[in-house]
Amino acid sequence: MIPFSVLDLSLITQGSTPADAFRNTLDFAGLAETLGFRRYWLAEHHAMPGIASAATAVLIGQVAGATQRIRVGAGGIMLPNHSPLVIAEQFGTLETLFPGRIDLGLGRAPGADQRTARALRRNPDAPDRFPDDVVELLQYFEPAGEEDRHLVRAIPGAGLRVPVWLLGSSLFSAVLAAQLGLPYAFASHFAPGQMEEAVALYRDRFEPSERCPKPHVMLTANMILADDEAEARYLATSLQQYFIALRRGRPVAFPPPVEAVAGLWSEQEQAMLDHTLSCTFTGSIPTIAPHLQSFIARYRPDELMVAVPVCDHARRRRSLELVAQLSDSADKAAI
Repeated sequence: MIPFSVLDLSLITQGSTPADAFRNTLDFAGLAETLGFRRYWLAEHHAMPGIASAATAVLIGQVAGATQRIRVGAGGIMLPNHSPLVIAEQFGTLETLFPGRIDLGLGRAPGADQRTARALRRNPDAPDRFPDDVVELLQYFEPAGEEDRHLVRAIPGAGLRVPVWLLGSSLFSAVLAAQLGLPYAFASHFAPGQMEEAVALYRDRFEPSERCPKPHVMLTANMILADDEAEARYLATSLQQYFIALRRGRPVAFPPPVEAVAGLWSEQEQAMLDHTLSCTFTGSIPTIAPHLQSFIARYRPDELMVAVPVCDHARRRRSLELVAQLSDSADKAAI
């Protein structure tokens, strides 16, 4: 069975604070490590009432320091918001502090609304330079010899082969990852529309590199598991409300679940949810297991990264425990 990993946005739930979100993230990362998940990634978002992981590298350092073995990384850093040199130095520092445990996933989106993106990106043309910025960043991690003393160097960073991934939800990112010979993670947990085409394009055009000798695909999915179906469906209403608020342009703190959703959104909005959250597995282990096995058999990911968007922290912990059991049961079914 393929490895499972965890994606965390450090959710700020309704009535809580960023400090609460950080405490929950550290606790959740420790649980993920205990349960045997391979990676724990945090995502860069800005000015979002429900997401606390804006200073992503800082939070990665805290999670890595609170754990022992699990790989910790960015899923991802939105590179057009930053200087490639600064990111190389940040992740060179993290790799120096936590050798062999740091991943760097790179994205091209702002991770914010347009007003916030303008505040972050002093140059509006930054997204257009994304391919060049990725290449520049990769060069900062290469060993620097005496003959390179005239070049700008990342210290720490030079000679530290931090694994670099490209993230995306479009064909653009798939083609670029293939051209550069990098592993590729697709954001199917909220933008599944071009997943199948992007993965096929990446595999077809992949050019082997020292960093990644063969195509390596990670797909993401939301998993909301509970001990019974009714509870899982109830817990899933938090994510549904959250996406409705986002699409209406009024983002909110991550909301508690509701008993009934009738009248809370329109038929058109329900259709949007059905599409956007089509890579969301909701239910108990017996009902989800065959659907997950079909998903893996169809798309053949090399890894699966799961987001667990549950409002109550204790129930979120239980959901992650069930995801780990689901992975074990799928393992046995594949033997």
